[in-house]
Amino acid sequence: MAKSLQGRTALVTGGTGGIGTAICKRLAESGARVVATYRDKAKAERWQAERRVEGLTIEVVDVDVTDFDSCRAMVERVEREIGPIDILVNNAGITRDTTFRKMSKEQWDGVITSNLDSLFNVTRNVVAGMLERGFGRIINISSINGSKGQFGQVNYSAAKAGIHGFTMALAQEVARKGITVNTVSPGYVNTAMVEAVPADIRQAIIAKVPVGRLADPREIAWAVGFLVAEESGYITGANLPVNGGLYLG
Repeated sequence: MAKSLQGRTALVTGGTGGIGTAICKRLAESGARVVATYRDKAKAERWQAERRVEGLTIEVVDVDVTDFDSCRAMVERVEREIGPIDILVNNAGITRDTTFRKMSKEQWDGVITSNLDSLFNVTRNVVAGMLERGFGRIINISSINGSKGQFGQVNYSAAKAGIHGFTMALAQEVARKGITVNTVSPGYVNTAMVEAVPADIRQAIIAKVPVGRLADPREIAWAVGFLVAEESGYITGANLPVNGGLYLG
């Protein structure tokens, strides 16, 4: 793979998960210095060792993306020890699924804070440096369910819809400073979480996808790689769906 991101530093929140791993590997293989955030130290150390076996050096850093001060300290550390952040991928998030009439305030707050507030907490601490340097690529990972909604996911769907609103507004504010802001909205992806779904339910999901399969995490990573490229500087405020034709709205 061409080292098109040589000299760039990329920060990927939630980088040790299924989609996050694929994104980190894609960016590292393209020459970027990559930093993945984590919450579980033991898991992160195992993950980092696995990347080394693959020939990839990816740094890991602990952060609570729901806490603004934690994000500020993390960004300061990354920029001090590794380099100015040129590429930010906001990928961290959780689910707390239940029907709305059964949803607790804690389930609502947990998802909104982790999936949506985290964008402010991390991006607010990164964007100033991008503005000063006149370059930046910000990718926000949303979901098909932020566009079409999903039964039992009012909290998640609301958060993911808000992500693209964030993208469109911020894109307008920073466009003249060489910074692009875009959304990638995956459909159903073949990750460990989806593999844990009972086989009959998983097959029912696949049957609805026009291309007839789940996405490979590397296909989501490819979309991110496309949008962070130097050549994608005229694409901003966009939502790139990667869902196999499941939702065309």
